[in-house]
Amino acid sequence: MIHTSFSTLSGGRAAKPGDEIVALEKQAHLFGALRGIDSLLIAFSGGADSAYLAWAAHKELGTRSLAITALSASFSRHDRDQAERFVRASSVRHEFIETREFENPLYVANNADRCYYCKNELFDRMEAIARERQFSAVAYGINADDTRDFRPGHRAAHEHCILAPLLDARLTKSEIRLLSHQAGLPTWDRPASACLSSRVPYGTAVTPELLGKIERAETVLRALGFSQFRVRAHGELARIELAPEELSRGLEPEIAGRISAGVKEAGFALVTLDLDGYRQGSLNALLKQK
Repeated sequence: MIHTSFSTLSGGRAAKPGDEIVALEKQAHLFGALRGIDSLLIAFSGGADSAYLAWAAHKELGTRSLAITALSASFSRHDRDQAERFVRASSVRHEFIETREFENPLYVANNADRCYYCKNELFDRMEAIARERQFSAVAYGINADDTRDFRPGHRAAHEHCILAPLLDARLTKSEIRLLSHQAGLPTWDRPASACLSSRVPYGTAVTPELLGKIERAETVLRALGFSQFRVRAHGELARIELAPEELSRGLEPEIAGRISAGVKEAGFALVTLDLDGYRQGSLNALLKQK
């Protein structure tokens, strides 16, 4: 039975009795598909989706699965720590590799297709590992909800023939969280995460220096106890998005003052709180206005 503490699904909808049955049916489909693969490399960021996929592959394939995490300036120290913590807890086979997307001027330019060049670099590296070590396939953790947003990285996956087991099983984000909770995975309620480059508006070059400043600013928010947030960099201005349920705390004079001081110390000249709060892919909304 599902733990009683899991009372709502992602998006805030109350869990219904039938949700578990549907999710378990999809999970059975996923397990069956994984068993049919000889050996598998999994792109693993440490988030809820890729962690669940890495766990499922380890469960069905054992030593014939290997999770791969790409390290670059766009991957925060916090995310690396989360990935390492999951691997220790789950015994999933895992390796870090370095990727070099910042050597590609098309990535650094940060146009709307930036994620394509990032994923293209990642999948190039993973395919090389697969050939060298004779893994039969490479997979990543796109889920059924991800197709609703603008995600050019998926085009790279299609071009490289990367498997998408969660999408093939039609698993949604909320179902992945439910099944992860049921399996005892610590990532079941991990807040949505994305690379640091996603904090920079399209058309503004992404550099390791800028991403380092964003990472330091987000470390300030994390130290203050906020759980779901983004620091969006608009030149010298840091636009902070907090989860709607945390926004009122961020507006308290004392906390607001500590946020401002810490983010300025991180390297920004101006700090503002976005009254619309955190929303995933908020910078993508600007594309629709052009």
